[in-house]
Amino acid sequence: MKNVLIYSRHGCHLCEVAEKTATELQSEYSYQLSVEYIDGDPILEKEYGEKVPVIMINGQPHDYWRIDRARFIAAVSL
Repeated sequence: MKNVLIYSRHGCHLCEVAEKTATELQSEYSYQLSVEYIDGDPILEKEYGEKVPVIMINGQPHDYWRIDRARFIAAVSL
């Protein structure tokens, strides 16, 4: 089973859209989904601050700013 992690920020509209999309697709494509907020974590803020949401699949960066739906589905379906 794939692991999807979304690095997010509170109050980030793009993050909310990415989280909603990932949640909607989860039942159909069966992957583990978690969200980690980078607010207040200086290491994560430095790494991902301007790129959120960051979508990670199995620990590897997959998308920044938005989920490319077709590409995401292809990646979690493998």
